[in-house]
Amino acid sequence: MAVYTDVSPAELEAFLSGYDVGTLTSFHGIAEGVENSNFLVQTTRGSYILTLYEKRVNRDDLPFFIGLMEHLAARGLSCPQPVAQRSGAVLSEIAGRPAAMVTFLPGVSVRRPTAEHCAELGRGLARLHLAGADFALARANNLSVAGWRPLFEAADGQADGVAPGLAAAIAAELATLEASWPKGLPAGVIHADLFPDNAFFLDEKLSGIIDFYFACTDFLAYDVAVCLNAWCFEPDGAYNVTKGRALLSGYEAVRPLSDKEKAALPRLARGAALRFLLTRLVDWLNVPEGALVRPKDPLEYLRKLRFHQAVDSAQDYGLAA
Repeated sequence: MAVYTDVSPAELEAFLSGYDVGTLTSFHGIAEGVENSNFLVQTTRGSYILTLYEKRVNRDDLPFFIGLMEHLAARGLSCPQPVAQRSGAVLSEIAGRPAAMVTFLPGVSVRRPTAEHCAELGRGLARLHLAGADFALARANNLSVAGWRPLFEAADGQADGVAPGLAAAIAAELATLEASWPKGLPAGVIHADLFPDNAFFLDEKLSGIIDFYFACTDFLAYDVAVCLNAWCFEPDGAYNVTKGRALLSGYEAVRPLSDKEKAALPRLARGAALRFLLTRLVDWLNVPEGALVRPKDPLEYLRKLRFHQAVDSAQDYGLAA
């Protein structure tokens, strides 16, 4: 989440007039994240999240995201629900941007996940994968291996200005992964961005998953690899195998990984680290002036990539032998 496009009170009041949500009492921008403009909107009927879609979000993909949230909720997964206008439409426009409102989920995100949080997250991720198995729509992951070279090129030769030797490190890893990316793994709907700020907890239990705007159709185990990167490293860069074991055990308690998925996990984890290194690098180099956004350090994911490059097998992540 972030704010790239400002919304005035008058614009928001006019926008809300198309909804049966009461009258506006307050709103403010949300600075976390890097992709869309987000606002917490409070009305006389409750709290909502307003998202203005920007940057990498293709307007044609919005029915996939909206439909997926409705589908997952119908199968018992706690996630935001699109709020329809009186006309029945869930997609609208404000400040020149496509926009939608979703319900506000109770709970808090955790800054320093424990092993118990990781186990809960693993179970929730597996439930998401199972719930999405019969979702009728599909969306290619444009931030998977085929999309990484264009991202690297978008850095426009500026990578070494962020860290000496960064361009060569990325180029070498990119060539390796392009030549050896796994094939034929179980696939389906994945979240693809399930960081701690996109998961809510109440009383140490997972209470909801938010921000489905990178969701797509890809290898299910790639989603696990994204979560290992996001949840199981400490602030000093060390991988916490106890957290990794908890996340993987929680996931497998609901959906066991196949032998092929287990064998591919180190390569998938390298790919997930490279993906976030590249998108963070591009964002770091291209922060719009005046935007309410906190660009995230791309070098955090270079350090994680270095760890994955030294991994021999999935057991190094804490997976039971």
